[in-house]
Amino acid sequence: MTEKIDFKKTMAGYRAKPGQYQILELPQMQYLMIDGHGDPNTSPDYATALESLYPLAYALKFASKRELARDYVVPPLEGLWWADDMTAFTSSRDPSKWQWTLMLMVPEWVTREMFDAAVTAVRTKSSPPRLADVRLETLAEGRCVQTLHLGPFEEESRSIEPMHRDFIPGQGLQPTGKHHEIYLSDPRRAAAAEKLRTIIRQPVTRSLTR
Repeated sequence: MTEKIDFKKTMAGYRAKPGQYQILELPQMQYLMIDGHGDPNTSPDYATALESLYPLAYALKFASKRELARDYVVPPLEGLWWADDMTAFTSSRDPSKWQWTLMLMVPEWVTREMFDAAVTAVRTKSSPPRLADVRLETLAEGRCVQTLHLGPFEEESRSIEPMHRDFIPGQGLQPTGKHHEIYLSDPRRAAAAEKLRTIIRQPVTRSLTR
């Protein structure tokens, strides 16, 4: 029987502790990606993005098990977030100004041919509204700082601000790339917002001032 891989247990990028900031080097990884804009609580793009990502992710999982005898747990939802003024994520928290890319990681053995076949299969079966917008793309973040935020999304600034204000410059580093979140808890199933677990990640590079 095929052993099912759970990447949350095998990959360091899916592990973090609250109140602790860690520096780690991440390998290039492969994702299903889809873009959007605006407040995830009100933007219709956000809901249709999820409706299009998940059927494709599960089609690839089942194809991997069936064709390659390699089974795995579909990893947690992730998101890249950015804005012209990055205080939109910290002090001002203005979701209307947010740009985002939602992502689901897929293993490196999943090929472009498997992706194309999965798109065709999903389109034939259910044809999600934004299926054509989903792409298979690699992401190479390299050196990153991350921590675990416990609690509501609206309170993420208490984890993000110290990271950017104190820890990153204190290590002689500066932010580069996009704010990255990994949703270890499904907000639709969490008993309360206080129990939500979200990894907060920021790619960094060596500061030019040091």
